[in-house]
Amino acid sequence: MITLLIVDDHPVVRDGLRGMFRADPRFEVLGEAGDGAEAIAAAEELRPDVVLMDLRMPRTDGVTAIKELTKRGVPSRVLVLTTYDTDSDVVPAIEAGATGYLLKDAPREELFRAVEAAAQGQAVLSPSIATRLMGQVRRPAPAPLSARELEILELVAQGTTNREAARKLFISEATVKTHLLHMYAKLGVSDRAAAVAAGFSHGYLTP
Repeated sequence: MITLLIVDDHPVVRDGLRGMFRADPRFEVLGEAGDGAEAIAAAEELRPDVVLMDLRMPRTDGVTAIKELTKRGVPSRVLVLTTYDTDSDVVPAIEAGATGYLLKDAPREELFRAVEAAAQGQAVLSPSIATRLMGQVRRPAPAPLSARELEILELVAQGTTNREAARKLFISEATVKTHLLHMYAKLGVSDRAAAVAAGFSHGYLTP
């Protein structure tokens, strides 16, 4: 029997997952948590085989919780179960130590198989996530960013506006926009969010 900890900030989601797994004799739900901080405490106490972890939660998010569980040496495998499939969500979660990444629209049996595989330490990826990551591997590396472009990319990742970036870097707002356009061209993107995602996937940004 595989033991589980369900982590999600939505009670309705937790109720649904709990009912689904408790109806199958292969699984036992040991507990639930509503955010990452609760998840860390519960995982340390309960030591489940698998932690089903949502990512975007109040107080402590999923990626932070995964990092902390890894740091504390908690042996539970973490299977991310979320609605978000962007590179800026996937890459940090995997780098933090998640064993797998599944989307909430996965069929029941696919979720069950993923939990069983995660309990055995096998990497599990939603098909759409696997396709995206394979595409990144096959994609040629972009032209290297200049030191100034890297500075601006880091500020963009922090949610800084062009005006704020110009003030911090002691350059004009027009110069910031020019650097952004050059950076977009190198990364093959067309907006700030995509630039941040590409920054993570190509290693220019770290979680």
